[in-house]
Amino acid sequence: MTTEATSDPAAEILDIVDENDEVVGQAPRGEAYARGLRHRCVFVLARDGEGRYFVHRRTPVKLVFPSLYDMFVGGVVRAGESYDEAALREAQEELGVSGLPRPEPLFKFLYESGDGARTWWSYVYEVRCELPVDPQVEEVAWHAFLSAAELAEALGGWEWVPDGLAAWERVRAFRASRAESSGR
Repeated sequence: MTTEATSDPAAEILDIVDENDEVVGQAPRGEAYARGLRHRCVFVLARDGEGRYFVHRRTPVKLVFPSLYDMFVGGVVRAGESYDEAALREAQEELGVSGLPRPEPLFKFLYESGDGARTWWSYVYEVRCELPVDPQVEEVAWHAFLSAAELAEALGGWEWVPDGLAAWERVRAFRASRAESSGR
């Protein structure tokens, strides 16, 4: 069963999953957040035709990590939705585009906040976005495409979403291991 979007994000129904990413129930997003129930999310690293990274600052009304910077677009996987479906939907919604190529799945990891209050299975994707972006004003307060050097500089000074930083570190390790295994 795929749940349709609702005008109230806290009311969106999510699959609740266990430590093996198996569905064990369902709950509204607001309840899942309030009770620290493990659910599913997607992180999509969007790059433009020049290879620059889409970076944005979240709006102050976001349910989690309001007003922080992120180098991923993405969000929760709705009840009954696959990771792949959610990655494409979330990327198109947040970037404000249609006709985006299907994001390439890279890897999955279990995110757990340092205080143990938040946990979700996170699938990380990458997509090339050569379309003009028009991000959702409800989701994105500011955005730009940054070069790798500009992103590295911003990482040292801006306040970033902690789950995005965890995913970014894993992306860097993933790329390093792929480069090493290919002999580069």
